[in-house]
Amino acid sequence: MTDWHRVSLEKISKEVNTPEGYIRISAPLEHDNIVNGDGLRAVLWTQGCPNHCPGCQNPETWDYEAGMLIEIDIIKKELAKFKGQTGLTFCGGEPFVQPKACKEIADYVRKELGWNVWSFSGFTYETIVEHGGAALELLKSLDALIDGPFILSQRDLSLRFRGSKNQRLLHLEYGTGKILAIE
Repeated sequence: MTDWHRVSLEKISKEVNTPEGYIRISAPLEHDNIVNGDGLRAVLWTQGCPNHCPGCQNPETWDYEAGMLIEIDIIKKELAKFKGQTGLTFCGGEPFVQPKACKEIADYVRKELGWNVWSFSGFTYETIVEHGGAALELLKSLDALIDGPFILSQRDLSLRFRGSKNQRLLHLEYGTGKILAIE
């Protein structure tokens, strides 16, 4: 196991501490977003990230105690008000350090609103799968994952939905998390 992989597994284990039924977010919900996934999307910006990538576009989301603690039921009610959306994207921060809350929201928008679900993560697919637990269950509820840390030296603004060349857009099989295609 490489040092990077070992450290990554340690980082994903450090979940944001929130009460049951709550999520910590860094900004109000967005709607009509076209840059964080295919189609017209709602975006939920999670708070808390252990990766601290140099050049990160959202360093204000790193602090696990910052942002807003909000009831998941309020998030669901707000999302239900958004008309014309085709999906939800979890951005961050790092969604996989709040996997239970994100999964509950993902399951809601899929079942009740008929949306697809994407997520960004500074962790690789392989790290999430190896870690297992709630993070793996969140992965299984996704249609797509943009994985890997942002690496400033590999920054490439021409990439679709990614910031650096190491990151992958993984199309996933809902329910299993198996990779169907890689961009």
